[in-house]
Amino acid sequence: MSENCFHCGQRIETENIKFDEKEFCCVGCKTVYEILNLKGLDNYYAMNSDAGVRPDAKSNLHFDFLDTPEIFEKVVDFSDDGTTVVSFHVPVIHCTSCVWLLESLQDVNPNIRYSTVNFTQKNVQISYKSDEMKLSEVAKLMTQLGYKPSINLQTLDKKDNKHDRMLLYKLVVAGFCFGNIMLLAFPEYTGDSENWLDSNKDFFRWGMFLLSLPVMFFSATEFFKSAWQGLKNKHINIDLPIAIGFWVLFLRSIYDIVFDLSPGFFDSIAGLAFFMLIGRWFQQRTYKALAFDRDYKSFYPIAVIRLNNGNEEPILLSDVKVGDRILIRNEEIIPADGILMKGEAMIDNSFVTGESKLIQKQSGDKIFAGGKQSGQAIELEVIKEVNQSYLTQLWNNEAFQKEESGLNKLTNSISQYFVIVVLIISILSAIYWYFKDPSQIMQVVTAILIITCPCALGLSSPFILGNVMRIFGEKKLYIRSTATIETMAKIDEIVFDKTGTITESQSTKVLFVGEELNEWERRAVKSVLKNSNHPLSRILYGRILGDSNLEVIDYQEIPGKGQMGIVDGKLVKIGSKSFLGIQNLEELNQTQVFIELDGRILGKFEFKNQYRSGLKQMIERLNAYKISILSGDNDSERSNLKTLFPASTEMKFNQSPEDKLRFIQESQKDNRKVLMFGDGLNDAGAIKQSDVGVVLSEDINNFSPSCDAILDAKSFQSFPDFLRFSKISIHLIWAAFTISFLYNIIGLAFAITGNLEPLVATIIMPISSITVVVFATLSTRIFSKMTFSSLE
Repeated sequence: MSENCFHCGQRIETENIKFDEKEFCCVGCKTVYEILNLKGLDNYYAMNSDAGVRPDAKSNLHFDFLDTPEIFEKVVDFSDDGTTVVSFHVPVIHCTSCVWLLESLQDVNPNIRYSTVNFTQKNVQISYKSDEMKLSEVAKLMTQLGYKPSINLQTLDKKDNKHDRMLLYKLVVAGFCFGNIMLLAFPEYTGDSENWLDSNKDFFRWGMFLLSLPVMFFSATEFFKSAWQGLKNKHINIDLPIAIGFWVLFLRSIYDIVFDLSPGFFDSIAGLAFFMLIGRWFQQRTYKALAFDRDYKSFYPIAVIRLNNGNEEPILLSDVKVGDRILIRNEEIIPADGILMKGEAMIDNSFVTGESKLIQKQSGDKIFAGGKQSGQAIELEVIKEVNQSYLTQLWNNEAFQKEESGLNKLTNSISQYFVIVVLIISILSAIYWYFKDPSQIMQVVTAILIITCPCALGLSSPFILGNVMRIFGEKKLYIRSTATIETMAKIDEIVFDKTGTITESQSTKVLFVGEELNEWERRAVKSVLKNSNHPLSRILYGRILGDSNLEVIDYQEIPGKGQMGIVDGKLVKIGSKSFLGIQNLEELNQTQVFIELDGRILGKFEFKNQYRSGLKQMIERLNAYKISILSGDNDSERSNLKTLFPASTEMKFNQSPEDKLRFIQESQKDNRKVLMFGDGLNDAGAIKQSDVGVVLSEDINNFSPSCDAILDAKSFQSFPDFLRFSKISIHLIWAAFTISFLYNIIGLAFAITGNLEPLVATIIMPISSITVVVFATLSTRIFSKMTFSSLE
């Protein structure tokens, strides 16, 4: 008969409940098992047996306070049109089965749309149908499954502080005990048997034993819990050999002082805990620093239009304040919660909810950040400061991720077998020293278990790539994730959109051909143009004289074609010749935008493109890549482009968004890694399909879920430097891997030969992590200065 619960794996003590030929320790575990099987989620046990979390029978299931409006507003991230998004902190998340189950909540309850887990922070983000389910019911469901959310309204934004403080407490206790144990061990180091200290050595030895108890049962529990969780789930982690080392030293020390053989290793135990906790604290602060930079210092170059006494002024997100009135055009992302003050909003919240559906909003309605306006321009009054960490979270939504980091896969794979190899080496070394000098076994095995740690290996990739992300941000390239850097290093084909990407909006010359527009016609055309974010629309909007305060109704924009809207009862259409249905017109070698008013062609705007400064020099530096140009315009610029681009450049004109997407797909079928450079509007599909999609940003809001990177137009010329530095960063990671392996090999050699004291090993171990961090910081900074000298 089994003595452990089938669900949670804990020992059955108070009651033994039999169900479905299985044994459970409580009604809670049996209930969870029934729910999982009823919903077809029995694979949960196939992934990791005994991986469940025992539901807390004494847990308070009364979460009704979450449904009160005041608390609800503080807890949720988003709530609109029957969809609510909330993030809960769940401390008991501990393994892959936990993640799998929590990300399958939609299978447990159909009212949940999706759920995603941040394993390192132990957070779960849940989107659910708030028309069908209350927030309190979501919390109750998680509690019934054994994953009670930790809800403390006073510390909603400080979820990690408690763990940070506890780690610091353990470090302080270990340091205090270490210092005093070393003091009590003083007579052991004097070597004078007639010394009065030596005559009282039993008192000092048992004093050291007492001081070691707080170390073993408080400070070192960090490692014991981690090792036990791994063993319980049939997984060997790095904390297992450390935990073994602690207990071997502790039990051997007790044996030695009981039988008066030696003073034991209590000083080594306390030193081990102290220096190991320093290493853990350092590693935690390192990762936290990376997360901080990612969340709060990623100032995307999004210029939002602020309305000030009727004037439009572009400002950065960081300058937006509560009370500001901002203008949001068609297809622009709303950067902050606001109240709709003017215009008819049609909000697409798929960026947040994953469901593509337009929601109509009226004047006075609240609109959440992360939604995208579809239709005419609207005016919002900001009621909440821009939370760029929230925008980062949306941008990093798994729905928009393209591939997992290959280096992370490699690191995880190495770490998985690293511990097993270390344990085998420890056993073989113990056998060897048993026959040569049994007194050395304790020192050798303990030193091996301590000195061999893949911590530095685990830090190499994230810290170097994290530094590279920060450097890229300083140079005005803002990327989605570290995986993007890895992919950039593998790129072999670059595809450019033309309008607004390699052409410069501010310097473009515009000529109107046709009957002169009167004041009302200019205002009507400009009022329609005001709603669009297309580069040509932005150029015309800035060149046409007059205001744009006429009301536009039934506004529509067809990507790659044009736009239209009704102004004072008259239909205004602006776009290409085919969009307006113009026939038998001579095809000119020019970029043209036609104007139609109530079926009457008023004329056209002709554009003489001005290519970005330094474009030719930049293209020459990309000679190692296959270059292509995709344009929605006619081929009027072919001859000019031939003087700027290599003869091998493939040029395609009159390309629809679908044509651009197909081109990228065909290149990828030839096993090419494609980088697409565009404006994120007409080429959104192609940018999303490409291996790396880069959007160029000037004075418009180009925050798009499709892209992997946003490049400030000021840094356009330096893009070859970004590609080069991405390759350098991969070489730096391999160099850091080499440093980490050399450290382990050299340290292991000293430990196996008995030339390394456990306490010395404990001091050296965190130094390896510090070495990798210092190497990553210095190397990335040095090479960035060499690579981006033109931007200095």
